[in-house]
Amino acid sequence: MATVSYKDAGVDIDAGNSFVENIKPLVKSTMIPGVLGGIGSFAGAFELPKGYKEPVILSGTDGVGTKLKLAIDSQKFDTVGIDLVAMCTNDLLCNFGEPLFFLDYYATAKLNVEEATQVVAGIAQGCIRSECALVGGETAEMPGMYKEGDFDLAGFCVGIAEKSELNRVERIAAGDTLIALPSSGVHSNGFSLVRKLLIEKLGMKFEDDFHGRKLIDVLLEPTRIYVKEFKANKDKINALAHITGGGITENLPRVLPDNLKAVITRDAIRVLPIFEFMSKHVEQDEMFRTFNMGVGMILVVNPKDVDAVLANTDGYIIGQIETGAKGVEYI
Repeated sequence: MATVSYKDAGVDIDAGNSFVENIKPLVKSTMIPGVLGGIGSFAGAFELPKGYKEPVILSGTDGVGTKLKLAIDSQKFDTVGIDLVAMCTNDLLCNFGEPLFFLDYYATAKLNVEEATQVVAGIAQGCIRSECALVGGETAEMPGMYKEGDFDLAGFCVGIAEKSELNRVERIAAGDTLIALPSSGVHSNGFSLVRKLLIEKLGMKFEDDFHGRKLIDVLLEPTRIYVKEFKANKDKINALAHITGGGITENLPRVLPDNLKAVITRDAIRVLPIFEFMSKHVEQDEMFRTFNMGVGMILVVNPKDVDAVLANTDGYIIGQIETGAKGVEYI
């Protein structure tokens, strides 16, 4: 009688084992105080840090979206892992949570050990930049679910905050200053529009020169992580908003009370060249509610603390908080 193996069905256990061996040193490089045990157990363990009066555990999950499609098509896999971590850890900061540990989920049609190792190397780098530990993950080989060559990523981050610091909305007042922390590029949102415009409509190529860099390198520039800036200025920040999908227009109101609005001087924003270029083909309002436009994080700061925050970051002033219906007003 003919026999069929798991490998015949498209799943290679040996490749999975080889992948685990490859990533062990990468995982080890992210270890921080609090990690208990190592890779290979059924669950990751982390000891809660001391010093909190009323510790609250925060969690977040995200992906990289269709930026992955560009990574796959260009065969450049070393940066999307950073994006994955960034999208999760930057969100935690907005609830005044400091990241503790991270887990990833990597699903593919057929495991390519070299490619997957590059992805996890990026995840490890993202964890190092976020000052958190990569404590585990899952690699799923699922022939029939994905086309060969495709893969998807999801990330999960857990952080910790003081309960009394969770509610940032009540700390915001009219007259507070809005400080923009620059983004590193497109980050990880709006790539369906990026691909539609640049690749499909305009016919641009990955190797095309864009302001002295290859276009693909500009587009795959990893999302900036703001953990260090947050920790260094935590006591001077009333609130902060991670500018992701929806842009400034949709994300900044998430931290505002109903009776206050954000008034932003549009010309004060240091728009990145990639957004200036796309703005020639996309309406301005659409740009501002899709992309970060060069602003990755917005800090709401009391006027007395503005100079200290500006001196301690690469941020710059783009507006202020005023009385009015919750929302963003551009002037």
